[in-house]
Amino acid sequence: MTLTRPPFDPELRALLADMPFVPELNREVLPQIRQFSSMPVEPLLEGRAIDRREISIAGPDGTDIPLSVFSPAGPEHTAPAPCVYWMHGGGMVMGDRFSQIDIPLEWLDRFGAVVVSVDYRLAPEATGTSLLDDCYHGLLWVAEHADELGIDPNRIIAAGVSAGGGLTAGVALLARDRGGPNLAAQVLICPMLDHHNDTTSSRQYAGEPGVWTREMNEFAWRSVLGDLADDGVPDNVSPATADDLSGLPDTYVDAGTAEVFRDEAVAYTTRIWAAGGQAELHIWAGGFHGFDALYPQARISAQARRARIDWLARILTPAAGPTRPQLSGQRAG
Repeated sequence: MTLTRPPFDPELRALLADMPFVPELNREVLPQIRQFSSMPVEPLLEGRAIDRREISIAGPDGTDIPLSVFSPAGPEHTAPAPCVYWMHGGGMVMGDRFSQIDIPLEWLDRFGAVVVSVDYRLAPEATGTSLLDDCYHGLLWVAEHADELGIDPNRIIAAGVSAGGGLTAGVALLARDRGGPNLAAQVLICPMLDHHNDTTSSRQYAGEPGVWTREMNEFAWRSVLGDLADDGVPDNVSPATADDLSGLPDTYVDAGTAEVFRDEAVAYTTRIWAAGGQAELHIWAGGFHGFDALYPQARISAQARRARIDWLARILTPAAGPTRPQLSGQRAG
């Protein structure tokens, strides 16, 4: 039985009409889809004052973990910069460190932030905690090389979209439980948080092709978890299953009303509040999964991106204390 669905935003619906959908996601079609799951980063860098550095670090099991570092070019800043540690989307089965990179590059432009994007291993070739371990190890490297990168270790923000949003939540849990690195904030964009895949919104977006459906989500989680039984899934891999969401950094969560991950995003944010944490939640009316990454030119996408930037501005550049009001008739200067 197909449940009644919230309608798409009219502008997004018109844009989506020309998008070809994958009828089914499985091991046979995955190699073909991977070829189209990321775009070259070079066009995004043209005309922008950005320095790019490619490095590779050794993971905990000896696997190479590629990192891309994007820094504001030009005169050296006297103060260390904030850092955005980015985890890409793609259901943990596709994509690379350049996927959706335009989102944090906007934050580089706005805040002078250094952006570090991690190329974690993908399922089904890597399973269990391997993907999360790659992401956490990359974060450790960033914190340990803060001086070299010119960043402020107290202003590291973990962020990601879709699968990357779920990995961001997992990294924040690991950082809390292992005593660091300390995160200033986490940004979870339409995050993939719960392997149970049984919310109302998950069931609403099932049974027919879409940007990301319940069936695609089931394949992705099955690829990551392999033969793990439900009670054996680590809570930092499927963050919605974590018993304790206290002690997390300030959190930003957003999603659309017309997508699989709507309800798990709402539930996760609610549990952060219940644990005494600070979180801001935006559910965009008519937004489908990844709408602002796919169609940044749409009005609702611009609003979603602007809301994130406004929130980050409050985190990274807190307002000064109250100033003495100027008396009527008093001259300025």
